[in-house]
Amino acid sequence: MAIKKQHITLSVKDLNVGYSSKKEKTIIAKNINFNLHTGELIAIIGANGIGKSTLIRTLGTIQPKLSGSINLNGKSIEDFKPIKLAAEISLVLTESIASKSMTVNELVALGRSPYTNWLGTLTKNDIKIIENSIKQVELNSLRNKRCNELSDGQLQRVMIARALTQNTAVILLDEPTSHLDIYHKVQILKLLKTIAKEIKKTIVFTTHEIEMAIQVADKILILDGENNPFGTPSDLINKKSFEKLFPTDTVVFNPDTNSFKIK
Repeated sequence: MAIKKQHITLSVKDLNVGYSSKKEKTIIAKNINFNLHTGELIAIIGANGIGKSTLIRTLGTIQPKLSGSINLNGKSIEDFKPIKLAAEISLVLTESIASKSMTVNELVALGRSPYTNWLGTLTKNDIKIIENSIKQVELNSLRNKRCNELSDGQLQRVMIARALTQNTAVILLDEPTSHLDIYHKVQILKLLKTIAKEIKKTIVFTTHEIEMAIQVADKILILDGENNPFGTPSDLINKKSFEKLFPTDTVVFNPDTNSFKIK
């Protein structure tokens, strides 16, 4: 029986990211290559300052790429009009939301902005999608609370619900588990895994939680400033890619326990 070919949602080739001015270009990360498929959870890891957030912002077109290509469903990301791209890619950044005085329901509803008219009028279908998103991230009991009354973990779930309401094929998240305790970190990562598998989304997140990423992610991109290896956690372990992440005189990676040890 023929094996069904996986659909490539997001494809990156020879990508360089960073910042440019009239005088010069500053490359933060270079030589980035990967293909992402529907239903996959992908982690981007690396040392501080290596370019994780810059990459996620570039994939979300918040800042322009320096060179290389980014294709979404076989089409250059630059060929999408902003309103069309907003229906394909949703982005959850670490910046504080503009108004925490909004209720959970109001903030989640903002995810329908790419689809509503200029008045922002919600249709019955929009309301149904909002209801489903709130239910999927288990926010029913909090839907009428104001966002400034929520814990960090609860607010992160609200932001994920807003991304779900946007109903995009790709969801990008920058450090979704920052400022959370270990229980809530695991809760968020398991939620993202469930969304990827059950709702068939391509979810990409940056993280410092490398050991957790090894356990939950389908694929991992390691930004190392050189080759930026990409693959399944087991492939990367076999290639000793994690052992090159940090100076070996400080910490070492143990492939038997999939964890880092202080040297």
